[in-house]
Amino acid sequence: MTTNPGTVPKPGAAAKPGTPSKAAAVPRPAILSRSRVRMVAVLAVSLLLAFVAVTARVFVWPDLGALPTRASAIVELGGQNDDGRDSVALQLAKAHRAAYLVQSTTVTDTTNCLPAVPGVTVLCFHANPATTRGEAEWIGQTASRLGWTSVILVTTPDQAWRARLRVSRCFPGPVFVATAPLPTLAWFTQIPYQWAASIKALTVQRGC
Repeated sequence: MTTNPGTVPKPGAAAKPGTPSKAAAVPRPAILSRSRVRMVAVLAVSLLLAFVAVTARVFVWPDLGALPTRASAIVELGGQNDDGRDSVALQLAKAHRAAYLVQSTTVTDTTNCLPAVPGVTVLCFHANPATTRGEAEWIGQTASRLGWTSVILVTTPDQAWRARLRVSRCFPGPVFVATAPLPTLAWFTQIPYQWAASIKALTVQRGC
């Protein structure tokens, strides 16, 4: 039986050999799945870059500002690179940047205080608790008793921002920070530690 040339093929009829067919459509769920993956990937990269930027700005290269020509006291906080902190604190004291040179020590320290500096009163203390918060409390109490109006803290870059935050809550005067280098290997432990300690200072321990 022949087909009339003008006859339209019935729906569902098989296409003749050689006739081009339409491309199979991609299922909609697959398209949405790939879109979600891209969105998650972009969000993850953005969060990672933000984390790196904040870490660098707050813990690696903090904005310290210029030191004053003269302050009431130079206070060396306890922590990493004791020798480096000692050196920076002594240099400032020998330049007569303050009338007091103070060192935060622990009960296990073999020496009592920093070496004497002519014309400078040298003090040392054990913070209670033995934390940055304990050091800040001691600074606030001693400043009130001795009439200090400004202090220069000596620490390492990773602790600088948090130390200034803590001390500023206990001491009403200007707080400046000088830093000694942090040993290279110490960065791997100090970055996570400083993140945790800073979050704690901002959320849980918000007072002096």
